[in-house]
Amino acid sequence: MSTAPPTPSRPPAARLLPRMPDWASRNFTLLTSAAFITSLGSHGALIAAAFAVLEHGGDAGDVGLVAAARTIPLILFLLVGGAVADRLPRHRVMVAANLLNCLSQAAFAVLVLAGSPLMWQMMLLAALGGTGQAFFSPAAEGMLMATVDRRNASKAFAVFRVTMNGATIGGAALGGAMVAVIGPGWVLAVDAAAFAVSAGLRALLDVSGMPRRAPGGDLLADLRDGWREALARPWFWSIVAQFSVVVAVVGAAESVYGPLVARDHLGGPAPWGFALAAFGVGTVVGAVVMMRWQPRRLLLAGTLSVFTLALPSAALAVPLPSLGLAGVMFVSGLAIEVFGVAWITTMHQEIPEEKFSRMSAYDWLGSIGMVPLATALAGPAESAFGRSNALWGGAVLIVLVTAAVLFVPEVRTMTRRPPEAEAAEDAGTPEESGPAAEPGPVPAVDTLTGAGAGAVVTAATSVPAPAPEPGSDAADAEGAARRDG
Repeated sequence: MSTAPPTPSRPPAARLLPRMPDWASRNFTLLTSAAFITSLGSHGALIAAAFAVLEHGGDAGDVGLVAAARTIPLILFLLVGGAVADRLPRHRVMVAANLLNCLSQAAFAVLVLAGSPLMWQMMLLAALGGTGQAFFSPAAEGMLMATVDRRNASKAFAVFRVTMNGATIGGAALGGAMVAVIGPGWVLAVDAAAFAVSAGLRALLDVSGMPRRAPGGDLLADLRDGWREALARPWFWSIVAQFSVVVAVVGAAESVYGPLVARDHLGGPAPWGFALAAFGVGTVVGAVVMMRWQPRRLLLAGTLSVFTLALPSAALAVPLPSLGLAGVMFVSGLAIEVFGVAWITTMHQEIPEEKFSRMSAYDWLGSIGMVPLATALAGPAESAFGRSNALWGGAVLIVLVTAAVLFVPEVRTMTRRPPEAEAAEDAGTPEESGPAAEPGPVPAVDTLTGAGAGAVVTAATSVPAPAPEPGSDAADAEGAARRDG
């Protein structure tokens, strides 16, 4: 009879995903499973919402209004969401945000299936969804990485990004097919169900060993404290400022100029869809690469990879044939994952856990704050300078702001802590090392998709940023995209 100890079972949701690595704790698996489910539903719902507007008498302008109704509250409430996530248990903030998204999407689905949605109703429900994301994303950024030890932080985020990118590609493809077969209303209903399931998974998180945060001052005091923390780190605010430009340029190129170039020079929407799919495949490959490659100079490696994000705008300016454009999009997708993993690892290493959500909120806000302005100005810029010149200008802007960041000493010199130093930190007091029941979790940080890496990856890979996701006390990323991601 075998005397070997029984192998702990994984939660049922984990069976939706490939077998997780040995270092992946139960909490990590729950968070990754929840993020996968939510991302699948959300990317299908983005397509469904647009077609719901069009099928009920709306035009392209109305689709834009509904998208703006989601983005504006996301921008307005991000900082508040970050402060709240640093004051309250983050997993509870995430569950509450998931339930708000569930209810808003369910109401949207009912209106569409009933056949009588009005524009103001769709805009209101989209705004509720954006509000939920504003509270969810900073909390998520403060959660995922607390479920793994610091030595495996880069691998953990890379695994998370592989999962999220796969869900992004699959969700968009599946969502488009489902809209065609069963209609947008039912796809919105599926998304509501996905949020409900994800909220249930996050409610199962074991946070008994998470470090307790001392109560802070009032909300405004917390926001000011987060601002001081951001300004005290030149590497942080310089890269956030850089990505406010980078994500805005990428957003304008992909959401405005890309479809126009495809229509006028590439033969229609199919080549542009192929290019976007190549970008998605690139993000998956990039995440796989970062599971094995751990650059010593984190920010330097990540920043150098950002130069390639100028290539899609340049390719559209030429324009390159569809195969060349797809190749460029693949390379830029791979590069954004290199940056994303390097960025989130740096955040995990350098930012105090108890202030991480506030920092993440400033990161998210900086990453997506200029996207609405950039997309609104894309048309006037084309009229004033010509499409090709506007695209070349965007490519040059990305190169210039990225080169400027390299003048910040910490960006060039900051190094990954050696494994022995991380092991020493993980072996600290229970308050420092996170949940006792998990294999060495540490109070640290997050994903996109984006804040930190979660916000930026997310924002750069799908504008407006999708939401990353999880639930414990140190980082998810659904969120992602930070730069998803």
